Amino acid sequence: MITKEAITLFKYYLQSNHKPRTIESYRLLLERFEVIYAQKDLETIAPDEIFHFLENLTGNMAKSTRRLRYAQLKAFYNFIIDRCSLNMRNPCSTSLLSKSFKAPKQQPHKILDRETVDEMIYNTKRQRDRLILELQARCGLRIGELLKIKASDVADRTITLREPKSGKETERAYMPENVSRKLAEYVKEKAISAEDRIFPICYSTARSLIKRLGTKLNVRVAPHDLRRYSATYASRNGVPLEVVSKVILRHQDLKTTQVYLGKISDSEAIRWMDVLHGK
Repeated sequence: MITKEAITLFKYYLQSNHKPRTIESYRLLLERFEVIYAQKDLETIAPDEIFHFLENLTGNMAKSTRRLRYAQLKAFYNFIIDRCSLNMRNPCSTSLLSKSFKAPKQQPHKILDRETVDEMIYNTKRQRDRLILELQARCGLRIGELLKIKASDVADRTITLREPKSGKETERAYMPENVSRKLAEYVKEKAISAEDRIFPICYSTARSLIKRLGTKLNVRVAPHDLRRYSATYASRNGVPLEVVSKVILRHQDLKTTQVYLGKISDSEAIRWMDVLHGK
Protein backbone atom coordinates (compact mmCIF):
# COMPACT_ATOMS: atom_id res chain seq x y z
CA MET A 1 0.00 0.00 0.00
CA ILE A 2 1.32 3.46 -0.94
CA THR A 3 2.09 5.59 2.12
CA LYS A 4 0.08 8.58 0.89
CA GLU A 5 -3.03 6.42 0.52
CA ALA A 6 -2.51 4.97 3.99
CA ILE A 7 -2.20 8.43 5.53
CA THR A 8 -5.38 9.61 3.79
CA LEU A 9 -7.26 6.58 5.13
CA PHE A 10 -5.93 7.18 8.64
CA LYS A 11 -6.94 10.85 8.52
CA TYR A 12 -10.51 9.86 7.65
CA TYR A 13 -10.48 7.54 10.64
CA LEU A 14 -9.20 10.29 12.94
CA GLN A 15 -11.85 12.74 11.77
CA SER A 16 -14.63 10.23 12.41
CA ASN A 17 -13.44 8.91 15.76
CA HIS A 18 -11.36 11.54 17.54
CA LYS A 19 -11.63 15.05 18.93
CA PRO A 20 -10.08 18.05 17.11
CA ARG A 21 -7.34 18.24 19.73
CA THR A 22 -6.18 14.68 18.92
CA ILE A 23 -6.39 15.27 15.17
CA GLU A 24 -4.25 18.40 15.50
CA SER A 25 -1.72 16.47 17.59
CA TYR A 26 -1.23 13.98 14.73
CA ARG A 27 -1.05 16.66 12.02
CA LEU A 28 2.68 17.51 12.13
CA LEU A 29 3.74 13.86 12.30
CA LEU A 30 1.59 12.81 9.35
CA GLU A 31 2.57 15.81 7.23
CA ARG A 32 6.29 15.21 7.70
CA PHE A 33 5.94 11.46 7.14
CA GLU A 34 4.00 12.05 3.93
CA VAL A 35 6.56 14.54 2.59
CA ILE A 36 9.31 11.95 2.88
CA TYR A 37 7.52 8.68 2.09
CA ALA A 38 4.40 9.66 0.11
CA GLN A 39 5.07 7.46 -2.93
CA LYS A 40 6.87 4.67 -1.13
CA ASP A 41 5.21 1.35 -0.41
CA LEU A 42 4.41 1.28 3.31
CA GLU A 43 5.70 -2.27 3.66
CA THR A 44 9.16 -1.32 2.35
CA ILE A 45 9.89 1.32 5.00
CA ALA A 46 12.44 -0.31 7.31
CA PRO A 47 12.68 0.14 11.10
CA ASP A 48 15.99 2.02 10.78
CA GLU A 49 14.29 4.50 8.43
CA ILE A 50 11.54 4.98 11.01
CA PHE A 51 14.20 5.52 13.66
CA HIS A 52 16.01 8.21 11.66
CA PHE A 53 12.71 9.88 10.76
CA LEU A 54 11.67 10.11 14.42
CA GLU A 55 15.14 11.24 15.48
CA ASN A 56 15.11 14.06 12.94
CA LEU A 57 11.57 15.03 13.91
CA THR A 58 11.97 14.92 17.69
CA GLY A 59 15.71 15.23 18.34
CA ASN A 60 15.42 18.48 20.32
CA MET A 61 12.09 17.71 21.96
CA ALA A 62 11.30 16.56 25.49
CA LYS A 63 11.34 12.82 26.18
CA SER A 64 7.59 12.78 26.68
CA THR A 65 7.05 14.40 23.26
CA ARG A 66 9.46 11.98 21.61
CA ARG A 67 7.53 9.10 23.13
CA LEU A 68 4.23 10.60 21.97
CA ARG A 69 5.37 10.87 18.34
CA TYR A 70 6.64 7.30 18.42
CA ALA A 71 3.35 6.08 19.90
CA GLN A 72 1.37 7.98 17.26
CA LEU A 73 3.36 6.52 14.39
CA LYS A 74 2.98 3.06 15.91
CA ALA A 75 -0.79 3.61 16.19
CA PHE A 76 -0.90 4.67 12.54
CA TYR A 77 0.81 1.46 11.46
CA ASN A 78 -1.36 -0.70 13.71
CA PHE A 79 -4.51 0.83 12.23
CA ILE A 80 -3.43 0.36 8.62
CA ILE A 81 -2.17 -3.19 9.18
CA ASP A 82 -5.45 -4.15 10.85
CA ARG A 83 -7.82 -2.25 8.54
CA CYS A 84 -6.15 -3.36 5.33
CA SER A 85 -5.16 -6.85 6.53
CA LEU A 86 -1.55 -6.29 5.54
CA ASN A 87 0.82 -9.21 5.99
CA MET A 88 3.54 -7.23 7.71
CA ARG A 89 4.99 -6.56 11.12
CA ASN A 90 4.71 -3.08 12.57
CA PRO A 91 8.22 -1.61 12.06
CA CYS A 92 7.73 0.48 15.21
CA SER A 93 7.60 -2.68 17.32
CA THR A 94 11.32 -3.44 17.06
CA SER A 95 13.46 -3.29 20.20
CA LEU A 96 15.57 -0.49 18.67
CA LEU A 97 12.57 1.82 18.51
CA SER A 98 10.78 0.75 21.68
CA LYS A 99 13.95 1.25 23.74
CA SER A 100 14.95 4.50 22.05
CA PHE A 101 11.52 6.05 22.60
CA LYS A 102 10.53 4.39 25.84
CA ALA A 103 8.30 6.28 28.22
CA PRO A 104 10.16 8.42 30.75
CA LYS A 105 10.05 7.11 34.29
CA GLN A 106 7.15 8.67 36.12
CA GLN A 107 7.88 10.23 39.47
CA PRO A 108 5.13 9.35 41.97
CA HIS A 109 2.98 12.32 42.87
CA LYS A 110 2.95 13.42 46.47
CA ILE A 111 -0.65 13.35 47.63
CA LEU A 112 -1.65 16.05 50.08
CA ASP A 113 -3.21 14.83 53.32
CA ARG A 114 -6.51 16.11 54.64
CA GLU A 115 -4.96 17.98 57.56
CA THR A 116 -2.69 20.00 55.26
CA VAL A 117 -5.48 20.90 52.84
CA ASP A 118 -7.89 21.83 55.65
CA GLU A 119 -5.24 23.99 57.31
CA MET A 120 -4.52 25.75 54.02
CA ILE A 121 -8.20 26.51 53.59
CA TYR A 122 -8.96 27.55 57.16
CA ASN A 123 -5.87 29.77 57.42
CA THR A 124 -6.82 31.64 54.24
CA LYS A 125 -8.45 34.88 55.30
CA ARG A 126 -9.46 36.29 51.92
CA GLN A 127 -12.86 34.95 50.85
CA ARG A 128 -11.93 34.77 47.16
CA ASP A 129 -8.77 32.78 47.82
CA ARG A 130 -10.54 30.39 50.18
CA LEU A 131 -13.23 29.67 47.58
CA ILE A 132 -10.59 28.93 44.94
CA LEU A 133 -8.98 26.38 47.26
CA GLU A 134 -12.30 24.77 48.16
CA LEU A 135 -13.56 24.51 44.60
CA GLN A 136 -10.40 22.66 43.67
CA ALA A 137 -10.00 20.51 46.78
CA ARG A 138 -13.70 19.76 47.41
CA CYS A 139 -15.05 19.72 43.86
CA GLY A 140 -12.06 18.60 41.76
CA LEU A 141 -12.10 21.57 39.39
CA ARG A 142 -9.14 22.28 37.16
CA ILE A 143 -7.75 25.75 37.83
CA GLY A 144 -8.32 26.75 34.20
CA GLU A 145 -11.99 25.73 34.42
CA LEU A 146 -12.41 27.50 37.74
CA LEU A 147 -11.05 30.82 36.50
CA LYS A 148 -13.49 30.86 33.55
CA ILE A 149 -16.65 30.40 35.65
CA LYS A 150 -19.21 33.17 35.26
CA ALA A 151 -21.96 33.95 37.77
CA SER A 152 -24.55 32.65 35.28
CA ASP A 153 -22.80 29.26 35.23
CA VAL A 154 -23.66 28.63 38.88
CA ALA A 155 -27.05 27.14 39.73
CA ASP A 156 -27.63 25.88 43.26
CA ARG A 157 -25.23 22.92 43.73
CA THR A 158 -23.97 22.72 40.15
CA ILE A 159 -21.52 24.61 37.94
CA THR A 160 -21.72 24.52 34.15
CA LEU A 161 -18.21 24.42 32.71
CA ARG A 162 -17.87 25.96 29.25
CA GLU A 163 -15.40 24.51 26.74
CA PRO A 164 -13.87 21.97 29.14
CA LYS A 165 -10.66 20.08 28.47
CA SER A 166 -12.60 17.03 27.23
CA GLY A 167 -13.58 18.89 24.07
CA LYS A 168 -17.29 18.74 24.91
CA GLU A 169 -19.36 21.89 24.62
CA THR A 170 -20.13 21.86 28.36
CA GLU A 171 -19.70 19.69 31.45
CA ARG A 172 -21.27 19.86 34.88
CA ALA A 173 -19.40 19.98 38.19
CA TYR A 174 -21.02 19.49 41.60
CA MET A 175 -20.49 21.23 44.93
CA PRO A 176 -21.12 20.25 48.55
CA GLU A 177 -23.82 22.38 50.16
CA ASN A 178 -21.48 24.50 52.28
CA VAL A 179 -19.29 25.40 49.29
CA SER A 180 -22.27 26.26 47.08
CA ARG A 181 -23.71 28.46 49.82
CA LYS A 182 -20.41 30.36 50.29
CA LEU A 183 -20.03 30.78 46.53
CA ALA A 184 -23.56 32.19 46.20
CA GLU A 185 -22.93 34.59 49.10
CA TYR A 186 -19.67 35.74 47.52
CA VAL A 187 -21.34 36.44 44.15
CA LYS A 188 -24.10 38.39 45.88
CA GLU A 189 -21.77 40.31 48.19
CA LYS A 190 -19.45 41.33 45.35
CA ALA A 191 -22.43 42.15 43.09
CA ILE A 192 -20.94 40.05 40.28
CA SER A 193 -23.14 40.32 37.19
CA ALA A 194 -24.33 37.22 35.35
CA GLU A 195 -21.80 37.40 32.51
CA ASP A 196 -18.82 38.40 34.63
CA ARG A 197 -16.15 35.94 35.76
CA ILE A 198 -16.34 35.18 39.46
CA PHE A 199 -12.55 34.98 39.77
CA PRO A 200 -11.10 37.48 37.25
CA ILE A 201 -7.44 36.58 37.75
CA CYS A 202 -4.98 34.83 35.44
CA TYR A 203 -3.49 31.36 35.81
CA SER A 204 -0.08 32.60 36.95
CA THR A 205 -1.67 34.67 39.71
CA ALA A 206 -3.71 31.70 40.92
CA ARG A 207 -0.67 29.42 40.80
CA SER A 208 1.43 31.91 42.79
CA LEU A 209 -1.38 32.28 45.31
CA ILE A 210 -1.66 28.55 45.96
CA LYS A 211 2.11 28.12 46.06
CA ARG A 212 2.39 30.93 48.62
CA LEU A 213 -0.34 29.45 50.83
CA GLY A 214 1.44 26.09 50.76
CA THR A 215 4.78 27.68 51.62
CA LYS A 216 3.27 28.97 54.87
CA LEU A 217 2.82 25.31 55.86
CA ASN A 218 6.20 24.25 54.47
CA VAL A 219 4.67 22.21 51.64
CA ARG A 220 5.03 22.63 47.89
CA VAL A 221 1.59 22.90 46.35
CA ALA A 222 0.49 23.52 42.77
CA PRO A 223 -3.14 23.97 41.68
CA HIS A 224 -3.36 20.47 40.21
CA ASP A 225 -2.29 18.95 43.55
CA LEU A 226 -5.60 20.13 45.00
CA ARG A 227 -7.58 18.50 42.18
CA ARG A 228 -5.56 15.31 42.68
CA TYR A 229 -6.27 15.46 46.41
CA SER A 230 -10.02 15.68 45.78
CA ALA A 231 -9.89 12.40 43.85
CA THR A 232 -7.69 10.56 46.35
CA TYR A 233 -9.71 11.76 49.34
CA ALA A 234 -12.95 10.58 47.74
CA SER A 235 -11.45 7.23 46.77
CA ARG A 236 -10.02 6.62 50.25
CA ASN A 237 -13.43 7.30 51.75
CA GLY A 238 -15.18 4.60 49.77
CA VAL A 239 -16.49 6.57 46.78
CA PRO A 240 -16.65 4.16 43.80
CA LEU A 241 -13.93 4.68 41.21
CA GLU A 242 -16.57 5.28 38.53
CA VAL A 243 -17.99 8.20 40.52
CA VAL A 244 -14.53 9.64 41.20
CA SER A 245 -13.73 9.38 37.50
CA LYS A 246 -16.97 10.48 35.85
CA VAL A 247 -18.41 12.90 38.41
CA ILE A 248 -15.53 14.47 40.35
CA LEU A 249 -12.71 14.45 37.78
CA ARG A 250 -14.89 14.08 34.66
CA HIS A 251 -12.37 11.81 32.92
CA GLN A 252 -13.22 9.89 29.77
CA ASP A 253 -11.15 6.87 30.79
CA LEU A 254 -10.85 5.15 34.18
CA LYS A 255 -7.14 4.57 33.49
CA THR A 256 -6.56 8.33 33.57
CA THR A 257 -8.21 8.51 36.97
CA GLN A 258 -6.09 5.68 38.35
CA VAL A 259 -2.95 7.69 37.54
CA TYR A 260 -4.27 10.46 39.79
CA LEU A 261 -4.75 8.28 42.83
CA GLY A 262 -1.85 7.98 45.25
CA LYS A 263 -0.23 4.71 46.19
CA ILE A 264 -1.77 2.88 49.14
CA SER A 265 0.58 2.32 52.06
CA ASP A 266 0.73 -0.97 53.97
CA SER A 267 -0.91 0.60 57.02
CA GLU A 268 -3.75 1.99 54.94
CA ALA A 269 -4.27 -1.35 53.18
CA ILE A 270 -4.49 -3.09 56.56
CA ARG A 271 -6.94 -0.46 57.84
CA TRP A 272 -9.21 -1.06 54.87
CA MET A 273 -9.10 -4.83 55.38
CA ASP A 274 -10.23 -4.25 58.99
CA VAL A 275 -13.01 -1.93 57.81
CA LEU A 276 -14.23 -4.50 55.30
CA HIS A 277 -13.93 -7.66 57.36
CA GLY A 278 -13.46 -6.64 60.98
CA LYS A 279 -10.38 -7.10 63.13
